[in-house]
Amino acid sequence: MRTDEKRGLSRRALLGAAAAPLVARAAGPRPNIVLMMADDLGYECIGANGGTSYKTPQIDRLAASGVRFTNAYAQPLCTPTRVQLMTGQYNFRNWQAFGIMHPQERTFGHMMQRAGYRTCIVGKWQLYSYDDAGARRGIGMPPEKAGFDEYSLWHAGHTEEKGSRYADPVILENGALRKDTKGKYGPDLFSEYLFRFMEKDKQRPFFAYYAMPLTHGPYNPTPHSADWAGGDRLRGSNRYFPDMVEYLDFEIGRIVRRIDEMGLGRNTLVLYFSDNGTGPGLKSRMGDRVVEGGKTLTTDAGMHVPMIARWTGVTKPGAVTDELVDSTDFLPTIAEAAGTKWFADAPLDGRSFLPQVRGSNQKRRDWLFAHYDPHPGCKTNIPATRLAWDHHWKLYMDGRLFNLDKDITEKSPIAPGAGGREAEAARRKLQGVLDQMARVKAPVFNPFSPG
Repeated sequence: MRTDEKRGLSRRALLGAAAAPLVARAAGPRPNIVLMMADDLGYECIGANGGTSYKTPQIDRLAASGVRFTNAYAQPLCTPTRVQLMTGQYNFRNWQAFGIMHPQERTFGHMMQRAGYRTCIVGKWQLYSYDDAGARRGIGMPPEKAGFDEYSLWHAGHTEEKGSRYADPVILENGALRKDTKGKYGPDLFSEYLFRFMEKDKQRPFFAYYAMPLTHGPYNPTPHSADWAGGDRLRGSNRYFPDMVEYLDFEIGRIVRRIDEMGLGRNTLVLYFSDNGTGPGLKSRMGDRVVEGGKTLTTDAGMHVPMIARWTGVTKPGAVTDELVDSTDFLPTIAEAAGTKWFADAPLDGRSFLPQVRGSNQKRRDWLFAHYDPHPGCKTNIPATRLAWDHHWKLYMDGRLFNLDKDITEKSPIAPGAGGREAEAARRKLQGVLDQMARVKAPVFNPFSPG
């Protein structure tokens, strides 16, 4: 959904990303916060968004009980999004390398610990020692230093030891490898750990981040697949992708039900997001429209992702907003909900969308920005770039402008001076965003280094 309003770029809006305000302590009880982020699942996969290829009744039910965001965007690849999500900053400020977070970085885990919350992360880590050999082995952010009191994680150590995240998973849990995972399924174990965490010490508020392994490849059978009982559980095939989408839906349903069964629905903000678009080569339908997965690409298929927020008694059931949101916005939203502040000496680019969770129609921003550079460390030679966009237009730093209403796949760039007044107004507005970010930090990119 795109708004038809045409808004200019105010100075206040332009500067907001570079100097977002700190939030003040909120009155009343502080809510629990559960953030679930899917891996490699685009906007087109969810029934509530118009997707018709997969059955997602639990996610659709979550949307019906909360507010669905139709213009939420991530970076096109996992590590860039995860670093933005956990620090509230654009990648040009604190990017290290693919699969690496700086060991001195501060995260929303640290922020919530300081605020008196119990903190937990389960699922996928992949921010430490990404290389099996070479300069990035043994460096990065280990999970025990990232601001979480407890963790149960896949890919938390050296790359060559990561094993499967699905059948017979390799899981590092609070500093020790689990030895009871044979015959079990990783997402089940992560959800069960999350349940145990939530049930402990209910008098203290908690912050739980589930970095879900689903639906990232390899596309393996799930416990609901016909091949699970007697087949090769580690066999990779695109034909298992629908099973993985539907098991992701099942897991989300389990978590939301457990929150409600514990009587915590009215005091828990549930957030659902995805780290980037669907994997390449996977085709999904939205009615008559076919969407090919765009992971790694800065097109809509690579960056447009599902997003839902539910806080029973606060969110209006079935609400829909076209507010622009990106992955930097989650940290300030969590801070505002908890009534705490980000670290005063650290930048904060995101803006809280808590007013939209509460039902506000006031617009927070009318543009989004991305500095996208997965190098070094990314094993694919992906072009690095900067871009700015709104509901209707997208401008790249090389001058390519696209009308998203007419050219969502970005096949026909509009040359400067072409496209009429509306196109030129959009170019001026979005170029202003790129210019402002260049003044914060010039667009310098890392070279691709396949070794």
